[in-house]
Amino acid sequence: MVNDIIADMLTRIRNASAMKYKTVDVLSSKMTKEIARILESEGYIDGFSEKSEGAKQLLTLNLKYGAKKERVITGLKRISKPGLRVYVSHEDVPRVLNGLGIAIVSTSKGVMTDKEARKQNLGGEVLAYIW
Repeated sequence: MVNDIIADMLTRIRNASAMKYKTVDVLSSKMTKEIARILESEGYIDGFSEKSEGAKQLLTLNLKYGAKKERVITGLKRISKPGLRVYVSHEDVPRVLNGLGIAIVSTSKGVMTDKEARKQNLGGEVLAYIW
């Protein structure tokens, strides 16, 4: 059983990307679907689909690579962990690599990127950095 489903998702993406896999399966939940939606809208993955494997619900993420097979996602980092939650106010929403990466923030209005949270003046829990 996985305690931290977001960290598991990020680790699976990191490992599959390092091995240049085309797709990777992650456990499906509302949170992982929202993170996959953000990754797709920001251009880090080509898309995702849901499938059932017995009792398990899975998301299949289509990883994206450049023209010379270079990775689009060069780094992922889990910020807020079950043992140490990280919350920020709307003034302190972090910038990843001066705007070259994204921070995924869980706010009262849903899961969004740092840019959207700054635009809507929302703070929340910083889930992960992706660059």
